[in-house]
Amino acid sequence: MVDLKDYKSLYENKWCPGCGNFGILAALKDALVKMDIPPQNLLVISGIGQAGKTPHFLNCNMFHGLHGRALPVATGAKIANHGLTVVVNSGDGDCYGEGGNHFLHAIRRNVDITLLVHDNRIYGLTKGQASPTSDLGTVTKIQPHGVISQPFNPLAVALSLGAGFVARAFSGKIDHLSQLIQEGIKFKGFSLIDILQPCVSFNFVNTHDWYNQRVYDLNQAGSVPDNIDEAMKYATQWGEKIPIGIIYKKEKPTFTDRIDVLRQGPLNSRVYDSKRLKTLLSKL
Repeated sequence: MVDLKDYKSLYENKWCPGCGNFGILAALKDALVKMDIPPQNLLVISGIGQAGKTPHFLNCNMFHGLHGRALPVATGAKIANHGLTVVVNSGDGDCYGEGGNHFLHAIRRNVDITLLVHDNRIYGLTKGQASPTSDLGTVTKIQPHGVISQPFNPLAVALSLGAGFVARAFSGKIDHLSQLIQEGIKFKGFSLIDILQPCVSFNFVNTHDWYNQRVYDLNQAGSVPDNIDEAMKYATQWGEKIPIGIIYKKEKPTFTDRIDVLRQGPLNSRVYDSKRLKTLLSKL
């Protein structure tokens, strides 16, 4: 049986006291233990940013990539080894800004990975400029007159591209987030969990109290929106009421299911045959 101590890292955590990342890390570890996933069967990949430090604080296989480039690495890893549980930790700037193009195409491919976006609606590591999800009018040191660009809605974008598992969570509700992560990992296909996460150093609007007064459990009655129109309604609800939970869930063939040679098993289990490769190359 897997225990929390199996995931204990040797590295000191230096997130700001009160940062929402602590809740996300706690929920992730809780989910992994409850699913009895041993560290050797897990690969955690991240980009750059405070969210990108998450793999450092877990004892497991990890890869810390370039800014916005976590999803291509995760895609390659899952194609090569289907047996790995692949979880990506990314920030809203890292994933929806620098990595926006990769975000779109990972959804289209439907690779069986789970994407956890630490969405604090600000750039935390680089000292507080607006991110793609910052609300109109948000004032920062870089945007002293307020944000003038329409905020990016990751849930609506994911739904419009055909994502099969779309969810929103709040880092302050750890048990609820842990359950969503478990559901995302179990789901066969691309899973997006956009996690509302307060930044105590640079975002003084979307605070713990602000979220606690607004979030409500969409699935409390046990229902999950089963059509795009209903899901889109919840994906675009923001302000006085913010739904958290599974917005939409529907399985379809994954990327590896659509490729004959990958249906036969993961690439890492194949025997390298140089003669066969040379024959193939000679035909090109």
